[in-house]
Parts: sequence; C-alpha cells; structure tokens
Amino acid sequence: MAAQPLEARKGTIGSAEDRLRLPLYICLHLAGFVCSTMVLTWGLFVLFFMALGGFSLDGLMHQIHNLSSRYVAADRERIQSFKQIVAVAHLLVAGGLIVLRRHRILPADLNKGSTDHG
Repeated sequence: MAAQPLEARKGTIGSAEDRLRLPLYICLHLAGFVCSTMVLTWGLFVLFFMALGGFSLDGLMHQIHNLSSRYVAADRERIQSFKQIVAVAHLLVAGGLIVLRRHRILPADLNKGSTDHG
C-alpha cells in the first residue's frame, strides 16, 4: 500500500485498518521484547559456561563436553531431573531479565499520542 497524502486519508480515520494498527504495533513490539529476552537469557547461560571455563574457548568446550557426556550417560530419572533444573534456571533468569527490562515492555512512544491534530 502506497503512502497516501493526509488529505486523502482524512475520511478513513475510523477505518478497520486504523483500529488494527495500534494492537498490531503493540504485539510486534512485545514479540521483539520476548525474542530479545530469550536471546539475552541464552547469552547469560553461555557467559556462565565461559566463566566456568576460565573465559577461554577451550575451557568452554571442556565444560560443554563434561555436561553432555554426563547427560548421555544418565538414566531416565536423572535426565528428567536435569531438564527440570534447566527449565527452572531458564525461568528464573528470564524473570530476572524481565524485571530489569520492565521499562521496555510497552513501546516508549505509546503515550506520545498522535501527531495528526487535524
């Protein structure tokens, strides 16, 4: 859809397209917030393993190998316990990040209003 001049759009202010614009904008912003929080959470897990490995790539790979070899050798109950620990840790880290980034949940320019005063 090409951009229309303001004069051509004045009659469509209450249209369905205009009513959907704000909820879609908020949903897109929230999707971006959730995705960026997820990436930050994964990054903190990598940072944790980097710290365990002495902040070197060799140490990181050694820690990941140690974790994966224990996971492969574990029985069913131990694997289930490991999955629960990872899920709880992920939820705690994500929850902490959401609390720290709570000012980013809603778009910053949401309260500015419309610049169209016509």
